[in-house]
Amino acid sequence: MTDILILVAFFFFIALFVFGLLWVLVPAMYGLPSRPTHPDRIRVALKLARLKADELLYDFGSGDGRVLVIAAREFGAKTIGIEIGPAQRLVSWLAALYNGVSDRVRVEAGNFFKSDVHDADVVFIYATSTEVAKLALHLEGQMKPGSRVVSISADFPEWEPSDFDGDKLIFVYEMPPKPGSWTTYLLKKTD
Repeated sequence: MTDILILVAFFFFIALFVFGLLWVLVPAMYGLPSRPTHPDRIRVALKLARLKADELLYDFGSGDGRVLVIAAREFGAKTIGIEIGPAQRLVSWLAALYNGVSDRVRVEAGNFFKSDVHDADVVFIYATSTEVAKLALHLEGQMKPGSRVVSISADFPEWEPSDFDGDKLIFVYEMPPKPGSWTTYLLKKTD
């Protein structure tokens, strides 16, 4: 009996180790480590983006699924997470199941630089300035007029935000984006 318990414990720790490696290494191979957003910041961002019930939200690099779950549970949105990491996709699916919103949450394996978001009402992004700049043409070419992009911590350098939260560093852009920048937005607000 003791040998069986030791064997079960051994395989449990091996599985946990492999899961941890997948959690860290797969996203890192694509240049973006997993960095969760605080739930309060997510709520502020979704309110600022004016997310409504039954709108479709995409979360680029959805990680553990917290944006998907909050958008589905608290805002009534339909959500799609684009996530490269298999461990993160599993955790997202389990979080949606646990929170009773699995019918409103879908997580897809993929690279968000290649994702099709033509039907999106809101795209949620928490990435670096480099990744955001690379995404600009992709989003501009696909998103429908009136849809919104909400970016945490990084602004699109050639777009003027339609809204901004300086305390939480949240940028919202309405499509098609206005030419300009964060600076032009701030200058208009001080006039």
